[in-house]
Amino acid sequence: MDRRITMFRFRETNVDTRLFRQLQDLASVLTGFPDINFYYSYGSAIDLDQSSMKLTASANWGIGDVKTHEAGAKTDILLRAIGTLTASNIRDLQSCLQANNHSALPKFGNQLITLLENIRLEEFIKRERPGTTELFATRRVYLKRFFTQQLEANITRSLALDELFCLIYLLIESDTPDPVFTQANRQQTDQLETLKPLLFQLFEAKRSRDTVELANQIRDRVEPNYTDMAHTYFIFPVADLTGGTEETAFDKLTRTDPLANDSQEEDPSTEKSETFEQEFATWHSENENADRSQNFMQFDLEEGTRSSLMGEGARETEEGDQALASMQGSSGSSDQNDYANMEAMPKQQDQQQESSSGNVYGRENQNAVKIIKEARASTPSETEQYAAFAEDIAPIKRRLSRTIEKMLEYKRQAPRRQLTSGRLSKKLLPVVTDEFPRLFYKKNEESKELDAAFTLLVDCSASMLDKMEDTKKGIVLFHEVLKSLAIPHTIIGFWEEATSVKDNYQPNYFHVIHSFNDSLYQSDSARIMQLEAQEDNRDGFSIRAAAEELSARSEKNRFLLVFSDGEPAAADYTENGIIDTNLAVSETRKKDIDVIGIFLAEGEIGEQEDSLMQNIYGKERLMIPTVTDLPDHFAPLLKRLLLRTI
Repeated sequence: MDRRITMFRFRETNVDTRLFRQLQDLASVLTGFPDINFYYSYGSAIDLDQSSMKLTASANWGIGDVKTHEAGAKTDILLRAIGTLTASNIRDLQSCLQANNHSALPKFGNQLITLLENIRLEEFIKRERPGTTELFATRRVYLKRFFTQQLEANITRSLALDELFCLIYLLIESDTPDPVFTQANRQQTDQLETLKPLLFQLFEAKRSRDTVELANQIRDRVEPNYTDMAHTYFIFPVADLTGGTEETAFDKLTRTDPLANDSQEEDPSTEKSETFEQEFATWHSENENADRSQNFMQFDLEEGTRSSLMGEGARETEEGDQALASMQGSSGSSDQNDYANMEAMPKQQDQQQESSSGNVYGRENQNAVKIIKEARASTPSETEQYAAFAEDIAPIKRRLSRTIEKMLEYKRQAPRRQLTSGRLSKKLLPVVTDEFPRLFYKKNEESKELDAAFTLLVDCSASMLDKMEDTKKGIVLFHEVLKSLAIPHTIIGFWEEATSVKDNYQPNYFHVIHSFNDSLYQSDSARIMQLEAQEDNRDGFSIRAAAEELSARSEKNRFLLVFSDGEPAAADYTENGIIDTNLAVSETRKKDIDVIGIFLAEGEIGEQEDSLMQNIYGKERLMIPTVTDLPDHFAPLLKRLLLRTI
């Protein structure tokens, strides 16, 4: 498989964000490490670096085949999280890697041990978790078809060792005991015959050492007759093997560094003491902390004294331990000694830790910097242009405002019926038909203004250059309708300034056209005309930043609308931008904020564009085929959202 072409195809394919998040959760659960990061990559591997634990799955599984792609990615995670992490011997793999690198066939050797170890681990996992059998069956069907195609290609290109590698895989995974490969070259089939006794020993391999010995023997037998492989089908399953002495990857990830000092605590049992032990009559075995279910604060100690106390078994738990644990943590002065909000402390501490770690805006945006740009006073030409736009959308505005006002009037006048108290209804039939009749009604109180707040985020990336003028009409409609209904709102244009991006610095501008403070009272509405196309767009970061202000609002109904014309694109954001934006949308919705994506196209909407918006926003998306029709498409959405607040 041509690596360059494969990676190019992956970048053009929309990422299924639902599946990606499922795979992230699967990696966290199976490894037992909540902080492990999952990524798509060229192959499947696990990185043992404790500072940035990472597990990858191949991005090339069944391009265009959803079932195969899902099965392939999940089995990649199973092989690394259950297999490599717990059932592979790191020392043996390390020795094999070193031997391969010193041989004339390093690519062949590394891919061979990966293949053999994967097959051994697959059988181990299917025994431990029988429910994975179907996933591995789908994986095997795809790989057999893939290596059959690669075999033909390698024969045509005269890539001898690549051809032999394909034959090795097809022999091991064959459904018949002695398959015949008539199309293969004689040299490779003869070599395969000599390797069969070794390859069949794979089915008896129980440990990594067994597969390593087989791989070394096969490599040594092949080495005199071949030059190294041209293609890379598998990558080595473990990254960062340097400096490790642990037997398994799990041991390496969970190792505890020794104390800096080596002092020992004296054994208290040998000391002379005047204390005496006495069993109190009020002690019951039911009170004993047998299940060790309580949580206690734990510390990573680098300095200290070795004691005879065993971890977590130092003493019996006592009443008040939980309270003591909850009182410890980040220190700070209280608000006038008011402890009424004590229940909120864990949440506040989590937010402090999240903020200090730089992940408050997502791990893809740790270097993004928020820069606020206030709108200036409008020029006469901008005021004139705004007036023209306002006149164009006036009929739509009037219809929309009338509809909302009628619904409010109906709500004020329509009585609430079937109550247990109030005014007696004229309809008394329920006295006969119902066991517990409700015969009373009440008139509604005067309805207050709509309890809602809106934020409109406008993508100001360079790709919006030809669409910005028509987009402004939709923004004018949004502003005029909400202003007439006295609904607070904010309008913000966002972009990342690509020309100023440096290492650890990604400036993201937020052009505040209208804020919640002035959207209803400021007469300078023409500032909307100042929105212009700029450079890149980091959507996930911008959504999280806008949600911060919106989540602080007291309104019951809060809406975040995002005008965009395509895929997020910014520095170090190309491949993970869709996933990060989807996570931002999900996080914002958990704050009881409705997020709606509005896609602005330049003609007929293709399947790829619709799939892109679905992966980011799910069902809450509006696809507008022609930006000139934005007001006509935007008005029904605005109507639906406003009616929801009544």
